[in-house]
Amino acid sequence: MTTEATLPSTSASPTARQVWTRTRGIALALVALLAAAVTIAVMRSDARHGNLDPRSADPYGSRAVAELLADRGVSTRVVATLDEARVAAGPDTTLLVAFPDLLTHRQQAHLHSTTTESGGRTILVAPGSASVGRLAPDVTADPATSAHSTLEPDCDLPAARRAGAADTGGIRYTTTHLDADSCYPSQRLATLLRVPATGGGDTVVLGAPDILRNDRLDEQGNASLALQLLGSRPHLVWYLPSLSDASAADDDERSFFDLLPSGWRWGTLQLFVAAALAALWRARRLGPLVPERLPVAIRASETVEGRARLYRKANARDRAAAALRSTTRTRLAPLVGVPVAQAHAPEALLPALSAHLHNDGQTLPALLFGPPPSDDAALVSLADQLDALEREVRRS
Repeated sequence: MTTEATLPSTSASPTARQVWTRTRGIALALVALLAAAVTIAVMRSDARHGNLDPRSADPYGSRAVAELLADRGVSTRVVATLDEARVAAGPDTTLLVAFPDLLTHRQQAHLHSTTTESGGRTILVAPGSASVGRLAPDVTADPATSAHSTLEPDCDLPAARRAGAADTGGIRYTTTHLDADSCYPSQRLATLLRVPATGGGDTVVLGAPDILRNDRLDEQGNASLALQLLGSRPHLVWYLPSLSDASAADDDERSFFDLLPSGWRWGTLQLFVAAALAALWRARRLGPLVPERLPVAIRASETVEGRARLYRKANARDRAAAALRSTTRTRLAPLVGVPVAQAHAPEALLPALSAHLHNDGQTLPALLFGPPPSDDAALVSLADQLDALEREVRRS
């Protein structure tokens, strides 16, 4: 029974502890990122399933208000495409647009052209500055949101006066329409606007969706305000914009970056800045290389082994063969009386070797100056032949 000696660890074959020491920082960072991702996923796991969907009984859904409207004889129909919403618009219909900001610019323009002449009511739920200008051209969204969610009506709109305080606080709006009703003001800017339209219709702009949600419907005057706004006509069409709507694919005005929320763009920019700063911080040198003395002595065998493994990994047989031949020529030249400066000149080295070995010189050119070996076996054979040649020269 034979036992194999355990070779000492070299720079080319690090131990498990050395690998862990080198990679533990990256591993800990990956674990931290994974933990943060899991935490965010858990925190958002209960977030807004069926948001503003009149078929959803979740806290953020709107099934409660739809059932209350049904008890009063108002039918609720859910549509997911622009074409369905435009066809359904009419004088006896209230069209509620749940997420106006999801519509493309072209969709918003088409929807506005339809609702302006329909004679019905259009309710826009929390439209931002990018969408309210196309869906309600006389209305402008203020960048600052309301500081309070529950506000008093403070207007002459009958529905608002009967409902009283409601949770409309959110986006604030201003309008240039002289006959508009500005209700539930926050710092003199309205969070609910009713803008009259031609043909007896109107457009209602809500600053927040809270009065439509199941978990907020029984608070303040939310139920009263929601039922009056949504129940003014016998039919309610609830438009939930969908990304699968074919009309959204026809919009050629928005690029990929337009579809990204502004927070993602700023976050990406900050990541690039952080990466650049980290690169500067980790940079070893910003100028030319400066030679330094090694703090420890490195064995020649480790250097040879490391370089050999690099050559093998890169399949650099030509570089390995060139290094073997160059070193052999350098050592042979002084032995046969050739200056080291001419060791790599075939016309100087080969005649001296032939005369020293009394060889016809036919194999020496291919051995010392020949082409690279074709495979690893040929490289090993070349190394053996070079060693044999050097031993023969030294013996002679």
